[in-house]
Amino acid sequence: MLGSIEALAQSQPRVLRAMMHADLRSIDPHWTTATITGIHGLLVYDTLFGVDADGVPQPQMVGDYSVSTDRLTWTMTLRDGLAFHDGSPVTTADVIASLQRWSKRDGPGGRLFGFIKEIAAVDAKTFRIVLTEPYSLVAETLGKSGTSVPVIMRERDAQTDPNQQITEVIGSGPYRFVREQWQPGARAIYERNANYRPRSEPPSGIAGSKQPKLDRIELIWIPDPQTAVQALIAGEIDYLEQPAIDFLPQLQRARNIQLMRLGNTPTHHGIIRLNHLHAPMNDIKFRQAMQYLIDQKDFLEGVIGNAEFYDVCPSMFMCGAGAQSLAGGDRIKNASVERARAAFREAGYAGQPVTVLHATDHITINPSTQVLIQKMREAGLRLDVQAMDWGAVITRRARREPPAEGGWHIFVTSTSGPSTANPAFHLTLGAACEREWFGWPCDAEVEALRREYLFAPPEQRQGIIDRLHARAMEVVTYLPFGQWTQPLAIRSDRVSGVVPIAGIAVFWNIEKR
Repeated sequence: MLGSIEALAQSQPRVLRAMMHADLRSIDPHWTTATITGIHGLLVYDTLFGVDADGVPQPQMVGDYSVSTDRLTWTMTLRDGLAFHDGSPVTTADVIASLQRWSKRDGPGGRLFGFIKEIAAVDAKTFRIVLTEPYSLVAETLGKSGTSVPVIMRERDAQTDPNQQITEVIGSGPYRFVREQWQPGARAIYERNANYRPRSEPPSGIAGSKQPKLDRIELIWIPDPQTAVQALIAGEIDYLEQPAIDFLPQLQRARNIQLMRLGNTPTHHGIIRLNHLHAPMNDIKFRQAMQYLIDQKDFLEGVIGNAEFYDVCPSMFMCGAGAQSLAGGDRIKNASVERARAAFREAGYAGQPVTVLHATDHITINPSTQVLIQKMREAGLRLDVQAMDWGAVITRRARREPPAEGGWHIFVTSTSGPSTANPAFHLTLGAACEREWFGWPCDAEVEALRREYLFAPPEQRQGIIDRLHARAMEVVTYLPFGQWTQPLAIRSDRVSGVVPIAGIAVFWNIEKR
């Protein structure tokens, strides 16, 4: 009898139902920096390298690679057994087309390609990257997990205009996207890629073995946080990516629920993004006046409400890991609404409406935007608050038109803590004008200091980091409102094998009992 029960259990499909932090609206991990799309991308696609738990890039799709003595030529060969979900082999043509498309949307990718003289196929499995200068972050860039993720698509998909989203999702990763069952606003479905060949090394960060141990993954969207918590306790879902902090005591008391911290660093870094293209945000004095509104403790209390899980950190770099600097930023350190009101008058603010994109369905962005709106109004700003869901914000923030024509002035978001730790990869630190992320800050000195950092010996880097941080604060590429950790909640009686990665959820190696 016992044997027959075990056989029956093994024959049942292993389905993981996971409630995520956001609804999947875009399925193109090159096109958007939305974290949920990055999670989707790592499920379906694969990358050439992966950064391990110590931040060291390791080969992933790459089998062997070599670097010339002058560090200008990288030769890479794909490992055996790589195939797309439609059965076609992964070739260098797919790799080259994918990297070229991704580089046109991604800041670090664009910087890497700024040093590439040539990227060309040697044969179907080997390609060569020739640099103009010995750029030191080739493998780190090709293996980064921060969005946009440098996933490898089929050549024909990668030939899609980078400003247009792909419509067909055929990757070579551990899971296959079931597009016909995708229900935006409800769920996204993935099935195991039975032909995926994992690496043999132990899993570590985004590197190592990616074992697809589940038959099916359902990424569920439940907009109400209390309903999501009750669904986990009742066993209707197995995995809750970002439970609201208010409900953590209830989850801690619940039977068969485990709270997990992912990694050893804070998981989130708060970002308020300003649109540098349109008045009044195109005025540096107005942007600097905005810094006086960022009393980080007020924002973090609104988002988290529990000092055990947050840190005041008046820095554009995550405090406690990677690059460190508090240079500049005195206005944030001395934030007050009264100082902001005076600074807005000095900037010549004349009552123009400021358009705020307010994502009302996001567990952390909604409360932090509410705090921002209150402070802006207290400082005397006239606001045009546009309430919408997070998926709509993701679409609208890409528009460069003036706010009166469907554009925007300001929106709130967050990024993973580790993605701020390297000045070269920090998405919202840069100021590369039209090539920059939404908001399009433009400052030659910021970009010159980022370039200087890339080639500096280790003993000179801290000085560059301090000058870079001070200049980015002066230009106000964005407003940091602190850092926090949000634990993961799982059904411990059903789920095991979660790979602890701070900042992005991965689903390989997870087992369902």
